[in-house]
Amino acid sequence: MALVVPTITTSDPMVFRDNLERFEQFAKRIQIDASDGSFAPTTLVPLSGMDFSASSAKIDLHIMSARPSEHLNQILALKPSLCILHAEVDDNLEALFTELRNAGIKTGLALIKTTYPGRVQNLITTVDHVMFFAGELGSQGGQIDMMQAEKIPLIRAIRSDVEIGWDGGVNLSNIRALAHAGVDVLNVGSAITESEDAAAMYQSLILESEKKGVLI
Repeated sequence: MALVVPTITTSDPMVFRDNLERFEQFAKRIQIDASDGSFAPTTLVPLSGMDFSASSAKIDLHIMSARPSEHLNQILALKPSLCILHAEVDDNLEALFTELRNAGIKTGLALIKTTYPGRVQNLITTVDHVMFFAGELGSQGGQIDMMQAEKIPLIRAIRSDVEIGWDGGVNLSNIRALAHAGVDVLNVGSAITESEDAAAMYQSLILESEKKGVLI
């Protein structure tokens, strides 16, 4: 059964706090996007402006930075449940994942659309989570690229027990197909944040993902 995870992607500290307070009322797990403008084309709320220590939800921290090592101390201080770094960055990810694991933080690897899983097989074998990034970096509401689902069996062949996540374009029209394709974590942005009733939309997404059969 796939887990629906609301995503916070904003440059506004007030929106950040509002979304965190709203989402933790109905979700047990939340993804927070962080971008310093060096990897994604947008700058979001900086890690120094975040505080989720009192949140009742588990926090997945998705770091969009060309040099995540420069933010390591802040990540360790925030202590998310999971920290997701991009496979495409020019940094020592093996060393960063070791630091995160030593701090009790689960490790995740994000792959953009053009990244072939076999190219980063050595990293996939060591992390807890692999996330397909099928949307547009640093923003919500982009068009989904369902072709990315073809990478799921490639990941399973490398590491059968790794948790697989999907970020980008998830909504009521495609969430069932993604859940049936073998995705474990469905990160949802605009479908929830732009809904008049975020909690009701969250429940609708869960119900849709659990339906039997796949829409063609």
